[in-house]
Amino acid sequence: MTTEPTWHYENFEPTGSSIGYRVTRKLDEVQSPFQKIEIFETTDWGNLMLIDGAVMLTTRDNFLYHEMMSHPALFTHRAPKNVVIIGGGDCGTLREVLKHDGVTEAVQCDIDEQVTRMAEKWFPELCDRNDDPRAQLLFDDGIAYMANRAPNSVDLIIVDSTDPVGPAEGLFNKAFYESCFRALREDGILVQQSESPLMLIELIKEMRTEMGKAGFKTFKTLPFPQPCYPTGWWSCTLARKHADQKGGDFEFREADAQAKTFASKYYNAGIHRGALSTPAFVAEALGE
Repeated sequence: MTTEPTWHYENFEPTGSSIGYRVTRKLDEVQSPFQKIEIFETTDWGNLMLIDGAVMLTTRDNFLYHEMMSHPALFTHRAPKNVVIIGGGDCGTLREVLKHDGVTEAVQCDIDEQVTRMAEKWFPELCDRNDDPRAQLLFDDGIAYMANRAPNSVDLIIVDSTDPVGPAEGLFNKAFYESCFRALREDGILVQQSESPLMLIELIKEMRTEMGKAGFKTFKTLPFPQPCYPTGWWSCTLARKHADQKGGDFEFREADAQAKTFASKYYNAGIHRGALSTPAFVAEALGE
């Protein structure tokens, strides 16, 4: 007996909008100690992961997010070796980080092991670097991990979190950013997913304010398309521990990006250069 497709909708109150997917069946569900994780099969977007009813990723478009959360920051740092990913339990960002041969250590610290186990089962392509000897998967509190990380021991911190509610709420405040600031080396960079610049610009401003209170000196928000997230337009925000005296805080190793030896679906040097050109209304709102 064939089941007719139905529609799953996520209503997002802060933007007064919703996202819908045509689904054929529920593939899996688990209630972890922290959240409910569900996997659906869709007709056009591959598998769909929900956490507490919110869309996390689809097979079809996750590359946009994972590539932009990792490669711009990695190519902005002059020589990143030690990388920490806070959150990122689906392992897609970890996979992209480990495409950079110069990285010698990549620690992924996500509080919920079940996210990774579901990704391994239903999004195995995202987890194909989990056995890389440079990778370390920890299932622990990312806030506590950063508070206890040795000072001046990290080149790049990627905060690949859910929205600032529930387990992720503590990843968007001065105390957490102070831990990151202390753990970073002098030329270190913090990058965090920063929601939709179209509808949630106040959150981006608040993030930058809290980062500044923690000691970070300069910031850059890079927008990118992300169909599965509210408004379809998302961003990540980079923060540098110290300002470049020459003013080139977010200039990137463009020649290296052009000559990269790994495959990517969205990211390239031209995309990176374009993302550095801040849309006028975003620049005005952020005072750039």
